[in-house]
Amino acid sequence: MITLVRQLSTPLRLADTVYVAEVWGERRDDDLWHGWIEFVPSDSGPILSTGQETSQSNLDALTYWATGLEPVYLEGALARALANLRAA
Repeated sequence: MITLVRQLSTPLRLADTVYVAEVWGERRDDDLWHGWIEFVPSDSGPILSTGQETSQSNLDALTYWATGLEPVYLEGALARALANLRAA
């Protein structure tokens, strides 16, 4: 089941759009959790999503990982998510 792990409070601006980052996770068949970041725009633009950013042993570990994400990491993740959109 896909789970919203954490909504981050650091807004990110790209051109005229402000994005709110959300960390999502899902338990894999091997019981590990993989996590990715989605960037929700303030306008009606598309939600940008990274690929897998981490793999953790359980949901608590994924939640802990999400609490340590710094703005500079999120800026890089937003660039990766934008690249994913362009590649699609």
